[in-house]
Amino acid sequence: MKWDDVKGNNCSVARALSIFGERWTLLILNHASLGVTRFDHFQTQLGISRHLLAERLGTLVAEGILSKVQYLEHPPRYEYILTPKGQDLYPLLMAIVAWGDRWLDRGAGAPVEYVHQSCGHVMHGVMVCSVCGVELKCDDVTVKPGPGWDI
Repeated sequence: MKWDDVKGNNCSVARALSIFGERWTLLILNHASLGVTRFDHFQTQLGISRHLLAERLGTLVAEGILSKVQYLEHPPRYEYILTPKGQDLYPLLMAIVAWGDRWLDRGAGAPVEYVHQSCGHVMHGVMVCSVCGVELKCDDVTVKPGPGWDI
């Protein structure tokens, strides 16, 4: 299968990666989740080329993950705000953070700590069962065809 055909695949991981699996895209989404909204701020903080950033932001807007909102008329300037669809990617980002903190910290500990506003404690993203609330590990889940399965 060619990468261009992945979006039409009957695999949710493949379809999702067709949107945010490109280099830089998850870093853009991470910065957006931290409150970065303006093109120049993304560009400065990430060190990404203007052309590539415009391309990635355009894809995220077209997919409904970011909304493009004009904040200045002359010259036209825009903010890129996470939509509800984009906000739903936060658990994915937190899972990547948890994995990176565990396996790539070089013994120095987490570079950033996330504090839960409700309780005030430093927290770590974990995946739990949506029904019983128990933390999930790979061996705890059985996979079976769902209603969207297309053989």
